[in-house]
Amino acid sequence: MSQIILTPGETSLSQWRAIYRGAMPYIDAASAPAIAASALAVERILARHQPVYGINTGFGKLASVRIGDGDLATLQRNIVLSHAAGTGEPSPVPIIRLMMALKLVSLAQGASGVKPETVAMLEALLQHGLTPVVPSQGSVGASGDLAPLAHMAAAMIGVGEIDVNGQRLSAGAALERAGLSPLALGPKEGLALLNGTQFSTANALAGLFETENLFQSALITGALATEAAKGSDTPFDPRIHALRRQPGQIETARALRELTAGSAIRASHLENDARVQDPYCLRCQPQVMGAVLDLMRQAATTLAIEANGVSDNPLIFPDTDEALSGGNFHAEPVAFAADMLALAICEIGSITERRIAMLVDPALSGLPAFLTPRPGLNSGFMIPQVTAAALVSENKQRATPASVDSLPTSANQEDHVSMAAHGSRRLLDMTRNAGAVIGIELLAAVQGCDFHAPLASSPALERARARLRRDVPMLEDDRHFHPDMEAANAIIRSGALIVAAGIDLPGLS
Repeated sequence: MSQIILTPGETSLSQWRAIYRGAMPYIDAASAPAIAASALAVERILARHQPVYGINTGFGKLASVRIGDGDLATLQRNIVLSHAAGTGEPSPVPIIRLMMALKLVSLAQGASGVKPETVAMLEALLQHGLTPVVPSQGSVGASGDLAPLAHMAAAMIGVGEIDVNGQRLSAGAALERAGLSPLALGPKEGLALLNGTQFSTANALAGLFETENLFQSALITGALATEAAKGSDTPFDPRIHALRRQPGQIETARALRELTAGSAIRASHLENDARVQDPYCLRCQPQVMGAVLDLMRQAATTLAIEANGVSDNPLIFPDTDEALSGGNFHAEPVAFAADMLALAICEIGSITERRIAMLVDPALSGLPAFLTPRPGLNSGFMIPQVTAAALVSENKQRATPASVDSLPTSANQEDHVSMAAHGSRRLLDMTRNAGAVIGIELLAAVQGCDFHAPLASSPALERARARLRRDVPMLEDDRHFHPDMEAANAIIRSGALIVAAGIDLPGLS
């Protein structure tokens, strides 16, 4: 397992991606002085015996209630227990580990007032493979992702459940097995753990990384579909795209040119093709997928900044011993980024499905009906296209912006919220849908290219075809289609198609 050193404020997207994929995070030891200084500042602030939100007062609408010194530890424990009110299925382990790493980077910047032991405990959970069981629903993305982060904090104090290699244990038992003792929270610490956008950001980052994989895979399957339909590569001419000046469009056209370079299939119809223009699903790939690329990169910029920020409240400034209350926990930037990614995922699937529909229609593709050598007796790709249409329609419904919604909470103290949590959480389901659509296109496009034998496609696309044919033979007669779709889907989701093509495709960096 690879190791990632988290430098607070400077962790890169590639490092967050590696953690999401399973790398082990460690906090940079250089952050220790800032953490200690922040904790000492809280002690000095308390010594003044003045009311400071979240340190010696109640929370939210109860901020005006002063809490005595003897109850400060109970106050922090109570906020964790009362706020651990999530519901729904447990969040995936990779998401929660990413959320924990994000919280580490936030706390380690010395603005949250937590003790070094608290940061060490969170790091120890990651290093021992102890993942708090966090229900996926219950955050509105403002005042922080309170419920999800409370379930994380509850596990740290020995309450709730922890996942250990797929086995759910009581938090106390899991900590004891790992030789860890439950954490005793000090002043400010419960609130510091609960406030923040880390749950929403972790889900959005996961959606971003999966979308990048979909984007690159769909470039390959789109190029294969163009080959199968003997489409023109003129729309990929760099002069066209230079005039429009959209950077994603320019890069996408370059990738499509490289994917199809040296194709004998393309060369076979350069002089004898009666078609003047291809359907938009082929011709406008640079424009559509280029816009997707630009949108992905905009979302990535926002999320990279958010991942390195401090988003709890109040924030501690040791140089002046001040605790300043603000609203960094409001996840509007994350909500907007998630909505952009939802649009991108939806459009990747949408144009992909249109190419599948084009390939199965002999009037458009020039190929046998439904890509079967004996249509009528066999239905071929008739129903996989229907499945693709169903998945695309489902994603269209899920792409409705979440950020434009707001429902006041906490007796109207929190009167405008971002809805970033479910806006981000839907992304993985959407990528699964779009990935299945791309898998169907892979099957259909390779089948279409098979009808052009003995002509071969480009070297890059022939490698992609060979990767599929290693697991799925050509469809000669109808057979149980589901296993073929599952095999193709696995190739897409694993990134194996991108590796097989073996060329540099545009992405987030």
